[in-house]
Amino acid sequence: NTYVGVPHAVLSAGGRDCLHAGDTCSSDDTCSPRLRTLRQCVAGDGSMKLGPGARSQCENAMTALLSTPLHGCQCKRGMKREKNCLSIYWSLHQSVLHGLSLVESYPYEPEERGSDYVRLASIAAESEVTTVNRCLDAAKACNIDETCQKLRTEYVSACIQPSARSGPCNRPKCNKALRKFFDRVPPDYTHELLFCPCTDTACAERRRQTIVPSCSYEEKDKPNCLVQLRDCKQDYVCRSRWAQFQYDCEASEHSASGCKRENHGSCLLAYTGLIGSTITPNYLDNSTSNVGPWCSCAASGNHREQCNDFLAFFHDNICLKNAILAFGNGSDVKTGASQPGMSSPATDSHSPHLATTAPGVSMETEQNVLRAQIPTQVRRDGRVEM
Repeated sequence: NTYVGVPHAVLSAGGRDCLHAGDTCSSDDTCSPRLRTLRQCVAGDGSMKLGPGARSQCENAMTALLSTPLHGCQCKRGMKREKNCLSIYWSLHQSVLHGLSLVESYPYEPEERGSDYVRLASIAAESEVTTVNRCLDAAKACNIDETCQKLRTEYVSACIQPSARSGPCNRPKCNKALRKFFDRVPPDYTHELLFCPCTDTACAERRRQTIVPSCSYEEKDKPNCLVQLRDCKQDYVCRSRWAQFQYDCEASEHSASGCKRENHGSCLLAYTGLIGSTITPNYLDNSTSNVGPWCSCAASGNHREQCNDFLAFFHDNICLKNAILAFGNGSDVKTGASQPGMSSPATDSHSPHLATTAPGVSMETEQNVLRAQIPTQVRRDGRVEM
């Protein structure tokens, strides 16, 4: 094996691109067939393709791949070929063989984006009104920034455009444009638009309308949450965003911030990563800062508790609640990007509904893996008006 002899500490360090690691493996005569074997195992029909010794072949392939650059590789949110990158990541991380699972990392590299608070503050200071309205200031700041203004106009246009096939709007096109906006625009702008503090219902409604919920969020009826989650887990990108959200917004009653990672910024970033997915969250009303996906646990049958646990991660999550409120009052925790631990975080026994294992451990409970205001208008010059 080409990789034998390379120090394990170097191989398992974070920050390597899974696409590059996959290319390196594919061009290696020893690594390539093992990766193919593991992918057959993960696909669920490995035993048929691999024959009687399937389980041992799967175990051997996975053990061997732990000594290659594939182990510890990660992806960047919004990167080109993101889905391809994540498919390589999950090939290794969703393999559950005889209890062997990899939980030492999560799909995405930590985001390290600085916040241009001086620029945003200067825009706020130029506001003609004496009362500070951070939501309006956020809209102005976005219109001044070329990337923010362009991508915001794109998603608003996509989300309010009627579709001959799907009626009032084209939801897939709207969601794609929303993901592009939240992935490519710095959180200095996106967080101010989405988490600005409101003291009246008009402001709160404007904030709730940021993601054009009539297209991206609401439906005629509320689907079952577990159906939404199942659909999410079948998509590499959505599955990864959900895993990241569980990791970065994991609650802890023993933490002053309410967050196990002590990082409100990472939690908010992980939250925005869910927007444009099948489990898109948004404000539940215009009188509180409560958020959650558009779904119900009404028809969950024997899985009601599992469904309630999913909703509780939004509705009753002290980490997420504190992150949103702290951003609003300017006391949010900024301790740098959270780093993946080398082992599965212990669950918090005092808050069973909010505890979670680190992404990487199989989250499939049904089966083992082996088997602005809408901006009221778009002006003629292309800029979005709030």
